[in-house]
Amino acid sequence: MRAGLVFAEAAQGLRRNASMVVSVVLVTFISLTFVGTAALMQLQIAQMKGYWYDRAQVAVYLCTTVSTAAGCLDGEATEEQKAAIEEQLNSDTLKPYIDEVTFEDHQQAFENFQEQFEGTPAADYVTPEVLNETFWVNLVDPSESDVVAEALAGTPGVEQVVDQRRYLDQIFDVLNAASYTAIAIAAIMLVAAALLIATTIRLSAFSRRRELGIMRLVGASNRFIQTPFVLEGVFAGLIGSVLAGAAVLAIVQFFVQGFLVESLSFTFVDLGDAWLVVPLLILVGVLLAAVSAAIAIRRYLRV
Repeated sequence: MRAGLVFAEAAQGLRRNASMVVSVVLVTFISLTFVGTAALMQLQIAQMKGYWYDRAQVAVYLCTTVSTAAGCLDGEATEEQKAAIEEQLNSDTLKPYIDEVTFEDHQQAFENFQEQFEGTPAADYVTPEVLNETFWVNLVDPSESDVVAEALAGTPGVEQVVDQRRYLDQIFDVLNAASYTAIAIAAIMLVAAALLIATTIRLSAFSRRRELGIMRLVGASNRFIQTPFVLEGVFAGLIGSVLAGAAVLAIVQFFVQGFLVESLSFTFVDLGDAWLVVPLLILVGVLLAAVSAAIAIRRYLRV
């Protein structure tokens, strides 16, 4: 097979169907940008889970004078009850699960509250005695928080035991929903790109039907006839995937590393992660175009 002749045929097909090729490039670009963004979102979520879950604590809130929980009918937790709770946290049963225990009294809770809600009406009306004294428990394995919660639930002087991971789960559920939505949109657009590539190849073949007939008469093989059309699809898919890769890099550089870092003061996904996604986008774009074009031209030639 003469490579020069094959590439010349492919170039001629691209010139004849320039508008359709541009459409293929745009659809591939947009769909793969969604794919790359969704992949980075999933990577971000996974890294955030690993970071925040390891730092999630179990809060053992003690009874106050205004507590209405069933275990607080006798009023604020006494010193004896606090000592009993601390002894239970340091017991042989719970100690293997606990990394560190920190106690926060009324005054410390009040200072933290004032710092957190400074400038709001709540900061002017809250007094130290209405804020819970708390045992903050860091676990060796945050996934085993139920062990501590079950052991201390119903203990005299304990208002409630709260696993902070429950709040994180709600946030990550929203982020996962957004990521899955992006993946679904990307999948639909990839299907649209595949159909558009197939349509472009069939139109290109139809516009050159006389040439194809002559090639068949002189004994050209199906592989020789099909290859230029496959190359047309691959070329369009390659341009679209490269543009999508550039868009993903730009998003990470200017939005994630720029805007988000300045707004949130932390980030996890960086250009190194984006560069891992870019080759995947190019591979998906090229394979999608090659398979769609090959199927389309084979079906056309059989008609």
